[in-house]
Amino acid sequence: ALAAGVNLPLVLQPTAAQAESEPQWRSGQYLYDNVCGHCHAPEVNVGPSLGGRGLPEAYIKAIVRNGFNAMPAFPASYVDDESIAKVTEYIATLPLVEQP
Repeated sequence: ALAAGVNLPLVLQPTAAQAESEPQWRSGQYLYDNVCGHCHAPEVNVGPSLGGRGLPEAYIKAIVRNGFNAMPAFPASYVDDESIAKVTEYIATLPLVEQP
């Protein structure tokens, strides 16, 4: 039993390393639909609509990391950099929607 306990961390190491290299969110659309869209979807009309504005990844990352006005900051432990890149790509595919 002791030998199995000693080997267990070695078995888990590749899985942990693999998990660290994968984005936390499975796609940019999934992240947008489950986090960003709660405020930024045009039909919600809480935060500004993001689609069609040509927002660069550096800008989106700065706002996500630091927050802005009513938007909270999201640390890398919640939204990793690769997921921010993917959501930026997804937002670029959305049409521009003028809000009132």
